[in-house]
Amino acid sequence: MTANPGGGRVLLILLLAYIFNFIDRQIIGVLAVPIQAELGLTDRQLGLMGGIAFALFYSGLAIPIAWLADRRSRVKIIAFSVALWSLFTAACGLAQNFWQLFLARMGVGVGEAGGVAPSYALISDYFPKAKRGRALAFFSLGIPLGSAMGVFFGGWIGDYLDWRWAFIIVGLAGLPAALLVRLGIREPVRGGFDTADGKASEAAPPFPVVAKRLATLPSFWLLSFGAASGSIMGYGLIFWLPSFFSRSFGLDLSEVGWFYGSIVLVGGMAGTWLGGWFADRTGPDRPASYALIPAVSFLVAAPVFAVGVLAPSLGVAWILFAVGQMLALAWLGPVIAAVQHIVPPNMRATASASFLFINNLIGIGFGIYILGFMSDRIASTYGAESLRYSILYGLAFYLLSAILYFAAATRLSKDWYRG
Repeated sequence: MTANPGGGRVLLILLLAYIFNFIDRQIIGVLAVPIQAELGLTDRQLGLMGGIAFALFYSGLAIPIAWLADRRSRVKIIAFSVALWSLFTAACGLAQNFWQLFLARMGVGVGEAGGVAPSYALISDYFPKAKRGRALAFFSLGIPLGSAMGVFFGGWIGDYLDWRWAFIIVGLAGLPAALLVRLGIREPVRGGFDTADGKASEAAPPFPVVAKRLATLPSFWLLSFGAASGSIMGYGLIFWLPSFFSRSFGLDLSEVGWFYGSIVLVGGMAGTWLGGWFADRTGPDRPASYALIPAVSFLVAAPVFAVGVLAPSLGVAWILFAVGQMLALAWLGPVIAAVQHIVPPNMRATASASFLFINNLIGIGFGIYILGFMSDRIASTYGAESLRYSILYGLAFYLLSAILYFAAATRLSKDWYRG
């Protein structure tokens, strides 16, 4: 079977929504410097606000929302979520102190909790198995595109207006995307590409049944904690690198936006697409490939980033960080596709949300905080360069991720769902 009619249009609409997801999620990184200056925040407080405030509700609510999405309209849930996170992003621009901004960021997490896992399940019902890696990788381009645009526009608006207007403008800009999701996507047959007759799969089981199945799949836990380990540095870097470039290379806000935004755009898009392409080329006949691709990528990414952090010039740093960014995002298509393939179709949204719960609670919640905490702790030794060495020490998490993915590769074939 080929993809469902309208699959390309659906991918474009969901990609647009996902771009706003990451614009709204990552814009706070490039605005950290003026926010810190105006509100008098420490690196530790920035880490709490940028990481744990978002991750607690984003990760915790994702599972019950996904459980509902396995039973109700995924399209309506996604559309409502886009509108909600957009409004809370705009509300960040109205904050007058740390706690108001903390609560607004929690609201962004509440909204984004309903966007990603239902989208994964929706895409899996629009594309057959042999094309899912590329389809999910295309959707995941929202990460580098949204992150780059958040850095670009956050830096530009923040420089020419101020950080408050940056939040308000990009937040309100996401509302039309919510309307487009609601009106432009129809709900497909659940599991139509995974049943012999193309009909809908069985009704979704209760959550304890899904949890029991996931508990028996070692590959699920290895993939989840492998992703979480990589995301500690992935989210940590995208939040703290703008501050690093400002402190260690002396770039102003708009210069950081162009410099780091171009790294995320070029490196991130290349890595996300190539990871999904390799997964579809090798994965259907060799499930272990879905884990081996990210394992090798993270193993190489750690030393590349290490050299980049110590680079003597901006030009050398740009090349190394772009290559590192490419390697660090190559996991998205393969791993997300693998999670779809180890459970029946009627469990996909819930399984994806469970995976995202582990990945994001650890990755967002602790990655951003850990780098900020370490930076504060070693500031007495390294002074203004403390963030540089905090990032350097944190790269050990990429090596841990590679080890977990290599272990997952030995289990995937046995855990594969074959109908």
